[in-house]
Amino acid sequence: MTDDRHPPAFHALSVPDALAAVDASASGLTSEEAARRRAIHGPNRLPAPPQRSAVLRFLAQFNNVLIYVLIASAVVTIALGHVVDTGVILAVILVNAVIGYVQEGRAERAMDAIRGMLAPHSAVMRDGQRHGIDASELVPGDIVLVEAGDRVPADLRLIEARGLKAQEALLTGESVPSDKSTAAVDADATLGDRTSMLFSGTLVAAGVARGVVTATGATSEIGRISGMLSEVETLTTPLVRQMDVFARWLTVFILLIAASLLVYNYFVQHLAFADLFMVVVGLSVAAIPEGLPAVLTITLAVGVQAMARRNAIVRRLPAIETLGSVSVICSDKTGTLTRNEMMVAALASAERVYSVDGDGYAPEGDIRWRDADADPAEHAVLVEFACAAGLCNDAVLHSGHDGWHVEGDPMEGALMALAGKITGEGPDPYGSWRRTDAIPFDAVHRYMAVLNHDHDGRAFIHVKGAPEAIVAMCANERTADGGIRPVNPDHWHDVLERLAADGQRVIAVAVRDVEPHQSVLTTQDIDGQLTLIGFIGLIDPPRPEAIAAVAECHAAGIRVKMITGDHAATARAIAVQIGLTHTDRVLTGADLEAMDDAELAAVSLDTDIFARTSPAHKLRLVTALQSHGLTVAMTGDGVNDAPALKRADAGIAMGQKGSEAAKEAAELVLADDNFASIAAAVREGRTVYDNIKKVISWTLPTNGGEATTIVIALLAGMALPITAVQILWINLITGVTLGLALAFEPSEANTMRRPPRPRGEPLLTGRLIWHVALVSALFVVAVFGIYTYAIDRNYPVALAQTMAMNTLVVLEIFQLFFIRNIYGTSLTLAAVRGTPVVWLCVSIATLAQFAVTYLPPLQAALGTQAVPFGDGLLIVGIGVVFFALVETEKQMRLAVLHAEERPARR
Repeated sequence: MTDDRHPPAFHALSVPDALAAVDASASGLTSEEAARRRAIHGPNRLPAPPQRSAVLRFLAQFNNVLIYVLIASAVVTIALGHVVDTGVILAVILVNAVIGYVQEGRAERAMDAIRGMLAPHSAVMRDGQRHGIDASELVPGDIVLVEAGDRVPADLRLIEARGLKAQEALLTGESVPSDKSTAAVDADATLGDRTSMLFSGTLVAAGVARGVVTATGATSEIGRISGMLSEVETLTTPLVRQMDVFARWLTVFILLIAASLLVYNYFVQHLAFADLFMVVVGLSVAAIPEGLPAVLTITLAVGVQAMARRNAIVRRLPAIETLGSVSVICSDKTGTLTRNEMMVAALASAERVYSVDGDGYAPEGDIRWRDADADPAEHAVLVEFACAAGLCNDAVLHSGHDGWHVEGDPMEGALMALAGKITGEGPDPYGSWRRTDAIPFDAVHRYMAVLNHDHDGRAFIHVKGAPEAIVAMCANERTADGGIRPVNPDHWHDVLERLAADGQRVIAVAVRDVEPHQSVLTTQDIDGQLTLIGFIGLIDPPRPEAIAAVAECHAAGIRVKMITGDHAATARAIAVQIGLTHTDRVLTGADLEAMDDAELAAVSLDTDIFARTSPAHKLRLVTALQSHGLTVAMTGDGVNDAPALKRADAGIAMGQKGSEAAKEAAELVLADDNFASIAAAVREGRTVYDNIKKVISWTLPTNGGEATTIVIALLAGMALPITAVQILWINLITGVTLGLALAFEPSEANTMRRPPRPRGEPLLTGRLIWHVALVSALFVVAVFGIYTYAIDRNYPVALAQTMAMNTLVVLEIFQLFFIRNIYGTSLTLAAVRGTPVVWLCVSIATLAQFAVTYLPPLQAALGTQAVPFGDGLLIVGIGVVFFALVETEKQMRLAVLHAEERPARR
């Protein structure tokens, strides 16, 4: 092992010397050795940035305009001898700081959990087999496999490389990808010239490679250069920032109003300064939504965690708002709408079509022809199929307690299982063959080719890929008995149509014998010189949950479009099964190429199936759909999908099969690559937006009602129906309880049965402003009404104020139950039943009000008196009347809205 303090110049060492320097072999480490080295070197992570201490985080909560005002108010009130008022003000300050501290901690934990779920995975050789592990588990000496789109997980000395290019702008600033090879370079070479190395954090732009880990974590090149690298995202979105700015300016406006009232009532009305000052402080606290940004952030944190539980990991938080307005979802087919558990169903040779039995990826099953078992000894072409399937393949099959699993591409896993079924030699029937060169699969040429030598030294080129591409490169075709004849493209076109019509994904395989001494493979070796073995038909059934999710999206007014590289007939067969609406028309990549942008925009709306497409076509489709004003979500997994993911309003990368390049370009990552998780993410996105809207719709009217009551009393020269210290108490107790309850609201029943929210719709709509005005007015009427009622009954002023204060709290509780269902009726058993969080918050607020109303120490502190039982029932009755009024107004408004929507839908 090398000394990390004086590492050798690995880029200058030959491959054998580099392996020797880290005491490794090309077959990789054993699990025991890897564990031993991890104990020495630690996890493969960069040092975390220093975090603020809990004390500093808590003190930071006092850096707020309102807190400054309250602190100044506390100083003035203590100077005036108002000890109780000072105590309540300090309690408000402390509680506000605690809420901010708790929400910030929750937000940080949410982001830490997301970063943990986004931790990159690596393909590594352990115990002589390929395995997928967390990149944090890599140790020096590990053999890592990378391909186009991967982020390099550690510093690697290349030991194999084919067509390899790396994007190293992160380290070198060079925007052009660098060519890489296994050849050693000069020891004095600069970082950008070390072509035999891949560095941690850089991106593989093209090709495939294997490399031995030379440095991890802080000892890697990026670790030495940067010292630390950690992307810490503030838990906020444009909407939350907008409301934060709104709250700041509202605070300034209210403080100006309060100061004006202070001057007016002191100099014009000649009120006592001490009492007037406390009233103005109460007005400021009542009107300013000081807790709004904190509660919105908590709502966002709850939503982010809920989406993560549904396997949708948010990489960029504005995506949460975008999801609420998604109107089109463009989805991959394989693995997203289907189960991604490929299995070979049919083999089509030049003269015969064989059926294949089996279960999943198990390399066991029968090959049948005309309802009888087909013996490979009598059907020579089956051996050719097995060779091509097993050799032109990078997947590995593993047997576990719960069955067989594939490490690598699912389709290649199915082909490896086919090879095992035909040969009867298990999951790796051609392990003794030696691969000497390969042409990796690329979306441009749509095939993969390998050059292998068997144990007798003979050399063969095997190719697999898209049928159209392979047939075009073949001069001959193999007959069932092993003979050769000229290829018949028309026949193969008919075979392709028949297999695809059954919903099968079809690939072609071909072979060519070459001289034993050949060790390099080029495109010239295969173009027009291959012998076609036949077609392999694979099935990948739709996910049952995807079928339900598509139906849910349609009910929510969201169009679903399938974009796949499969044949048109295959795509249509799957589309019919999953319930896409427009299945009568399929556009292929060739069709898209023939259209200009205007033509594509015209047909994109009424076409739901796009087949034989390339990643470049996705970008055009996104643009075409956006030209209609639609909000588009697009899925992708390859490095070439990055432009379309960036262009889409919500880019969604596949977490299992997706490249790191795709994940980096996307706003969301699906942990399970399942379309149902996209629908769940849209539901959660709508729920988060709804809850933010509910928080605002509860906070602004209640604050407005409290403030308007005081303002009217001051301007009219009336006695205050609620004292300033009681206003402070209400904000203290309801802000901690009722204001937070809405952050935890579940989705409403009709969340996925209403059309998408328009993209440009502001949060502070005319409807919300009307609601604020209506509720504020009802609060004022109710509070002054109960106060006047009490005075008319010759109750003491203190009792009248106590009744007014309790009326205000009761109204806020009923407003909470009303606002929980903004899109439907609140008069249902489920709405009344509420949630545990709601009832916990209501119970705390109710008990606090009983305490301050009936306990003598609190009565003395806040100037309250015990409310008679009958008057208490009257206060609750006022709450019921308030609830009935606002609910009736809502139902009238919803009835008009639904009446307007029905003609639009027709």
